[in-house]
Amino acid sequence: MSAEAIGETKSESAIASGGAWSITPDWEHPMPPTDLIFDDGEPLESNRHRIAMNALIRSLNQAYLERSDFFAGGNMFIYYSSTQAKNKDFRGPDFFVVLNIDGSHPRQGWVVWEEEGRYPDVIVELMSDSTATVDITTKKDLYERTFKTPDYFVYDPFDPDSLQGWHLDLDEGYREITANEQGWLWCQRLGLWLGTWQGTIDREEAVWLRFYDQQGNLVPLPEEAAQQQAEAAQQHADVAEQRAEVAEKQGSLRQLLRLLS
Repeated sequence: MSAEAIGETKSESAIASGGAWSITPDWEHPMPPTDLIFDDGEPLESNRHRIAMNALIRSLNQAYLERSDFFAGGNMFIYYSSTQAKNKDFRGPDFFVVLNIDGSHPRQGWVVWEEEGRYPDVIVELMSDSTATVDITTKKDLYERTFKTPDYFVYDPFDPDSLQGWHLDLDEGYREITANEQGWLWCQRLGLWLGTWQGTIDREEAVWLRFYDQQGNLVPLPEEAAQQQAEAAQQHADVAEQRAEVAEKQGSLRQLLRLLS
């Protein structure tokens, strides 16, 4: 994408050439930087934050298992302007999703001018005591006014009652999403609920932020889906074995009746 598309402007002047006037730029557009930094060495707030981020990514990949037209990332820099990149004003949402793009190739970060101007459709920030204020003020304003991200959510993995979300109204900006009876928030862009779930992930028990489908079923992590499939296969095998045992007993009974008759 050209520099104009990411917010740069240019001035023009009219000059005479052979009696004709032509418009030429006063200066040449700066090219978007290519020496982008994709790792600032800063870790996530805690191991629980890391698990929470990975759980969102893995469960969304499971929910969209048959799709390849999306990208789900976490703790990755998003570059959206030359000025931001030069100033090293890093913006790395804890979890974000971009829809209707080619998600088949890996990315070190999300570079807007290399992605046809696409910004995230959904962002989740995993708050902590040190980031909560920025997450619901500075970042919220950026995602609303510059990114125009349709769905934005915040959640503190150490505070089960901290879930909040906003949906973008083109006329009124972000409007807070009303929770359902379970306390879940509807994510329009993903067609999924975001809500809490208490359990163990990666050997840590907590109240995690999880996805639920439209019917209210928990979207499983890949290992949970594999376990469910294994349990279903075992149940099927058990039923088949029970039927075989019943058939064998019925055959033995018929044979005994023939001998007695």
